Amino acid sequence: QVPLVESGGGLVQAGGSLRLSCVASGGTFSKRAMGWFRQAPGKEREFVAGMSAIDGSTHYANSVKGRFTISRDNSKNTVYLQMNSLKPEDTAVYYCNGGGEYDYWGQGTQVTVSS
Repeated sequence: QVPLVESGGGLVQAGGSLRLSCVASGGTFSKRAMGWFRQAPGKEREFVAGMSAIDGSTHYANSVKGRFTISRDNSKNTVYLQMNSLKPEDTAVYYCNGGGEYDYWGQGTQVTVSS
């Protein structure tokens, strides 16, 4: 497994934006699908967004479609999550995870959206 380090979380007012980053320390990053997940207090971890390594296609949970955008920079082994129009229900710890050696759950990054 290759460790993944998430960053970019914080406290933001409803309607605001944040950009999360996830850096992988090595591995075959450009060949692996990557995704973002989140876990709110008292709830199960859920899928947020994913991006294919083959054709760059993206997939989103219905709850974030149109507000969040996943992207990646293979030269930096980094996947991003741009979050706009944030809502209080987006409050959660956000994690990245991927295929193969990137099936690893790090510490995550806390996102708190105040109303």
